[in-house]
Amino acid sequence: MSSEPRSGSPAAEEVAGSPSHEGAWWRSAVMYQVYPRSFADGNGDGEGDLPGLRERLPYLADLGVDGLWISPWFPSPMADGGYDVSDFRDIHPMFGTLADADAVLHEAHDLGLRVIIDLVPNHTSDQHPWFLAALAGGPQAPERARYFFRDGRGEDGELPPNNWISAFGGPAWTRVTEPDGSPGQWYLHLFAPEQPDLDWSNQEVLQDFDEVLRFWFDRGVDGLRIDAAPAMSKKAGLPDADYGGVLQFRTVDWDDNPHWDVDTVHDIFRRWRAIADTYDGDRVFVAEAVVSTAERLSNYLRPDEMHTAFNFPYLKGPWEAGPLREVIDATLESFTPRGIPSTWVLTSHDEIRPVTRYGRATTSSYFITDGEGEVADLALGTRRARAAAMLMLALPGGAYIYQGEELGLPNVDDLPDEVLQDPMFLRSGGEMRGRDGCRVPLPWSGQEPPFGFSPPGVQPWLPQPEEWGDLTVEAESADPGSMLQLHRSALRLRRELPGLHETGLAWREAPAGVLDFERGTALRCVVNLSDAPFAVDPDLVLLSSIPLEQGALPVDATAWLRVG
Repeated sequence: MSSEPRSGSPAAEEVAGSPSHEGAWWRSAVMYQVYPRSFADGNGDGEGDLPGLRERLPYLADLGVDGLWISPWFPSPMADGGYDVSDFRDIHPMFGTLADADAVLHEAHDLGLRVIIDLVPNHTSDQHPWFLAALAGGPQAPERARYFFRDGRGEDGELPPNNWISAFGGPAWTRVTEPDGSPGQWYLHLFAPEQPDLDWSNQEVLQDFDEVLRFWFDRGVDGLRIDAAPAMSKKAGLPDADYGGVLQFRTVDWDDNPHWDVDTVHDIFRRWRAIADTYDGDRVFVAEAVVSTAERLSNYLRPDEMHTAFNFPYLKGPWEAGPLREVIDATLESFTPRGIPSTWVLTSHDEIRPVTRYGRATTSSYFITDGEGEVADLALGTRRARAAAMLMLALPGGAYIYQGEELGLPNVDDLPDEVLQDPMFLRSGGEMRGRDGCRVPLPWSGQEPPFGFSPPGVQPWLPQPEEWGDLTVEAESADPGSMLQLHRSALRLRRELPGLHETGLAWREAPAGVLDFERGTALRCVVNLSDAPFAVDPDLVLLSSIPLEQGALPVDATAWLRVG
């Protein structure tokens, strides 16, 4: 199956598969994240699916991205939005069939788009045949060795085996009822109870996932995004964790944690890289690795492991010049000497949308409670999100855009409780709203829901706000000043400017609150986060997030300029 890059894209001039990966497509690609349930409904049932995605692939090619990352499309009971997988070698019937997946791959490649799919290897669904067999077989079942089944502590085993916590709140252990009806062993789930953790020291687990990788590489996928990569190894003996007095899943704070970022995880990724390297076309691994430092993150990106990783310190940081420059510098200083490309990202299916976050008083999102309860100024948030998008696309390396980000969609924070499906909401007893607000289906056309996502009269799986009529693809395509047109212009320039896809960034002297840097001779980027306009030469401006005012870049704005 062809996987050639689009003519005129940065990847078009690169040599795929070279031993050093110099100039490989993934080093500078802009990828678009598709959350398939919310992207486009092709069969009219209110749920997004692969036929809907196929129909909209030309939109992505026209947007100017280099490829797409598709969130999990596997069979799943949907206890965690598809991140609870019951079969890693098939397609969820809600989304279609394997034939539909093959068609997406083929048609995307014909449009010059690469395709990365989501792999969720830390855990399975509790409905996976392996886990069902482990439960049915009782304490001595050999299938239990594929997971972390342990006897409990206490006189009658009534206490969890250790003090580990779940990302969704509460303990990371659930006790089972054995086939004879008696209280039995406990199993580990770092996420929801419906997501039992696999034991990656087990040879059957390792060997089965070797075949999962080959299954999808053989079908033509260009890469795999590895969900929760640091979770996959645990310290021998499963000792108690020291959470530093903060009983929350705050992995950016953790050092030497027994269930996160354990060094033996890298053995798994070396094994996988060896498999990927047997395929042509520069197949790629992208790590979701929220760890404590840029140095720890770089360990996942050694030459024989993952290729790229999302930059979470950049994603979660505040809209402030000092912290932004600090994380940019820390990333480049850690990555560049090792030949590692940076991968910049502002949001995803797990995050508050930038238009809402940047409109709050608290613009960081290190923790799920950051900014909770604050009312967002969406006009301010939109202005900042436009500037942030241009900054991200000017930085060296690759970037990811989450569906709807290019439209400037806000978070939907007032979804009725009865429609919320995120286990974060359910497990916290409603204290945390969860992530459904960033997963509301996209508006494509028209002036009222479902805005072309589904046929008229069909209610999407999450309700869309009535006021989204001005945020549809149709409406924004007709507005030269829209967020969509800004993204199209920035992505076109990113493809066309010679030398922009090389590494390197040089800071220019600038007043406090202004980020001013050059990308060789390709581009100068100025971001004004100060409290006053910043003078620039209008004749040099290639693109600005908002219009200049009397020859000056306004506050909360970004401009790209020719290097004078």
